[in-house]
Amino acid sequence: MNTYLVLFLAIAFEVAGTMLLPTTKEFSKLVPSSFVSIFYFLSFYFLSITVTKLPLSIVYASWAGLGVFSVAILSYVFYKQTLNVPRIIGLFLIVIGVILVNMFKTD
Repeated sequence: MNTYLVLFLAIAFEVAGTMLLPTTKEFSKLVPSSFVSIFYFLSFYFLSITVTKLPLSIVYASWAGLGVFSVAILSYVFYKQTLNVPRIIGLFLIVIGVILVNMFKTD
C-alpha cells in the first residue's frame, strides 16, 4: 500500500477521533467514547506502519500539522468555532511547513 495513503489514513482517524472528543462528555458516554478510542488506536496503528517507511520527523510533522489544520477547519464548520485572520494565516503556515518538510526530506 502507498506509504502516503497510510499516512493519510492515520491523519484521518486522528482527526475523526479528535472531532468526536466533545461528544464523549468527559468519556461518560459509551458510544462516542468507544469510537474515539477505536479511531485513535487506528490512527496510531497506521502511524506505526508509516514510520517503518518514512523518517519519523517527516511522519510526525505531517500527521500533527495536517491534523491541526483539519481539526481547525472542521471545528469551524461543525462546532461554529471562530477563525480570525491570524488563525487562518497560522493554519496556512502550518500547511506550507508540512509541504516544505516533505519536499526537502533527505532520508
